[in-house]
Amino acid sequence: MPINNILVADDEESMRWVLSKALKKKGFAVDLARDGDEALRFIRTNTYDLAILDIKMPGLSGLELLDRVRELKSDLLVVIMTAEASMKNAVEAMKRGAYDYLTKPFDLDVIDAIIEKVNRAREMTSQVTLLKEELKDRYQLEKTIIGNSPAMREIYKTIGKVAPSDVTVLVQGESGTGKELIARAIHFNSKRLGKPFIALNCAAIPKELLESELFGFEKGAFTGATERKLGKFEQANGGTIFLDEIGDMPIDLQAKILRVLQEKEVTRTGGNQSISVDVRIVAATNQDLEESVRRKAFREDLYYRLNVIPLRLVPLRERSEDIPLLVEYFLAKICAELETPVKRCSPDALRLLTGYGWPGNVRELENTIKRAVILSSDPLLTVADFPGLRVQKGGEMVQSEELSLEGIVDIKLRGSFTNMEKMESGDVYTMVLEQVERPLIRFVLEKTRGNQVRAADILGINRNTLRKKITELGIEVKRD
Repeated sequence: MPINNILVADDEESMRWVLSKALKKKGFAVDLARDGDEALRFIRTNTYDLAILDIKMPGLSGLELLDRVRELKSDLLVVIMTAEASMKNAVEAMKRGAYDYLTKPFDLDVIDAIIEKVNRAREMTSQVTLLKEELKDRYQLEKTIIGNSPAMREIYKTIGKVAPSDVTVLVQGESGTGKELIARAIHFNSKRLGKPFIALNCAAIPKELLESELFGFEKGAFTGATERKLGKFEQANGGTIFLDEIGDMPIDLQAKILRVLQEKEVTRTGGNQSISVDVRIVAATNQDLEESVRRKAFREDLYYRLNVIPLRLVPLRERSEDIPLLVEYFLAKICAELETPVKRCSPDALRLLTGYGWPGNVRELENTIKRAVILSSDPLLTVADFPGLRVQKGGEMVQSEELSLEGIVDIKLRGSFTNMEKMESGDVYTMVLEQVERPLIRFVLEKTRGNQVRAADILGINRNTLRKKITELGIEVKRD
C-alpha cells in the first residue's frame, strides 16, 4: 500500500510550513505537530504511514517519541531530523528503529527519495506477503471446491476458459452454493495472481456506508472522517474485486459502478480528483437480475456490463452425488479445527444427508455436520445425530428417525446412559412398530388409491383396525 498519510513534528514553524506545503502538493495528507506531546496524541488517535520527527522538541524528544511509536504502532515508519550532524545522534536513531536519518538543512528531493524508497519496499513486502497468502489460499481452494458431478465439471471448464482473460463474470446461484469460492478460483487462475483479491458483500453493509466502502473518502468528508481512507476499488488495484449480492446494491450507486467499468476510475467521497484503477470485477447474486431489470430495481446497462460471462451454480440438491465427498471433506476439516479424532458417518446417516434437500446448500451442510461433530461423543455419527432432517421418500416427507432401526435403537441407547428403566420398559418395541406401521400403511393406501377396504385386505387386518391406525398414526388418506 503506498504512503498516503504523513505526520510532521517540529517545533520550528518554518520547517513545518515548508514540509507541509511540499508534501500536500504531491497529494499526501499531512498533519502537523508543534512538539513531541502533540505528536504522540496524533499518533494515538490517527493512522499514519510515515512520521517525520525533529530530534529536539519541547516535551518528548524525537528519540523518546520514537520509543513510544515502537510500543504503540510498530509498523509506523519514522524518519528523524536533526540540526546536529553527530554520529551519536545518527547511531542512536537507527538503533532505536528509525527508518532513516536527515541532517538539517536538507533538500526536499531527499524527502521524495525516501518516500519513493519506502513505497518500493512496502510494495515488495506487500506482494511477497500477498503471494504467500494467495498461494496458501489457492492450495486450500483446490480442496474446498468439492465435486465430480457433471454440473461441477462444467463449472471447472468455464473457470479454465474465462480466468486468463479480464472479462467481467456474473456468478449466479442460491445462497450457500459457494459463489465466493468460484470468484477466488477465477482470480487464482488468472494473470492477476499475486495482486489483491478484495471481497465485499453489498447486502451486509448499510446503504449509507456502502459508497464510502467502495470508493473511500477524504479526510473531513463527513463527521468522523478523521483521516483519508482508501476504498475497496483502490485496495484491489491490479487485482480482482468480488461484489457479492450485487442485486442488493442501491440503484444510485449502480451508476457509479457502471462508471468504474466504463472509465476505469473512481472518485473518493468528499474528493474531486479521479483516480485510475485497474481492477477486474467478478459479481455475484442470488436474485433473478433479469426480473430486477424488468422491475426497474437494477440498471439494464449495468446488468449487460456485468453479464459478459454468466456462470450459474446449481443448488446442492441438484448435485446430490457430490454430498458424500463434501461430507468426508467437512468431517476431516471440522475435526481438525476442533482438534478431535476424525469422525465418520454411518451408512444410514450418509443416506439421510444425501437424500435431504439442503435449502441452505453447502453452507447448511457444513453447519449441520459441525453441529453433529460438536454434540456427539461417539466416533460414528448416526441418524440420531441429525435430528429434524426430512427427506423425500415414496412421495412423502419422512423424518430422519423413520429411516432406520439403527437410528431408533441409537436414540434409546443414548437415553439408557442416564435412565436404564427406559430400556427395560420395552418402549423400543413399541417405537419400532410405530415406525414400521406408518410407512407400511401409507404405502398400501397409496397403492390402493385410498381404498381402505382393499388396503385392510392386503394388510390382513380388520377395516376398523385400519381406521384406528390411520387416526393414531396421523396418516393422511388421499383419494383419487
